[in-house]
Amino acid sequence: MSLHETLQHRRAIRYYDPEKPLDSARVEECLRQATLAPTSSNMQLYRCYHITDPTVIAAITPACLGQSTISTAKEVVVFAITPSRWRERVDYLFPRIVEDIHKHQPEEKWAKYEAMQREYMTKVVPFLYSRGCKVWGWARHLVMNAIALFRPMMRQGTEGDMKTVLHKSCALVAQTFMLAMSEAGYDTCPVEGFDARRVRKALGLPSSVEPSLIVSCGIRDEKRPLGDRIRVPFESVYERIGK
Repeated sequence: MSLHETLQHRRAIRYYDPEKPLDSARVEECLRQATLAPTSSNMQLYRCYHITDPTVIAAITPACLGQSTISTAKEVVVFAITPSRWRERVDYLFPRIVEDIHKHQPEEKWAKYEAMQREYMTKVVPFLYSRGCKVWGWARHLVMNAIALFRPMMRQGTEGDMKTVLHKSCALVAQTFMLAMSEAGYDTCPVEGFDARRVRKALGLPSSVEPSLIVSCGIRDEKRPLGDRIRVPFESVYERIGK
């Protein structure tokens, strides 16, 4: 499919055809493609739980408020954020960033770029992503807003603010996955109506993992009418600033 065709094909499907299975390996490949989505600071603080077991799908259906898009799905992917893994990500990413600098930048700039990345990964990232019963988040918020009195500064520093950053990054991954699935001829539906605690319990996830978005997967039931895509006028969501 072209991009236009992929975008036209992607719909939020509520009922899947029970007679049409999915190729789990192909769904996994779509998830692999989704990892190409951008994330804040490239921290990639998310995890994708690819559910192919019908009994597990049945177990999470009540936690998803009994929605038909989950109960009729052939497979389900739970996209979750993993805030506590930021140290692990720094340890993994920093040496590879240095290697990439040596690979793609002129040697005379290595020291400068390495110093910039070391400053960011070992000071800025810990400052932004560390947590402490919300107290540290509010302290960080106050520091950032104090600095912003004198120069441009990111002002959102509470733990809630940083979770929002992670959820936005996770949503980019989920959207990329859904487009990859459409390109493969498969259907999906993003689900935000669910009991996150019960989903986590049903999957046996630790408390440090926070479900962000659930995407049901299958092939649409052609007997169910889709209806039109109802969108507000483009002018109500678009404004050009400039010529």
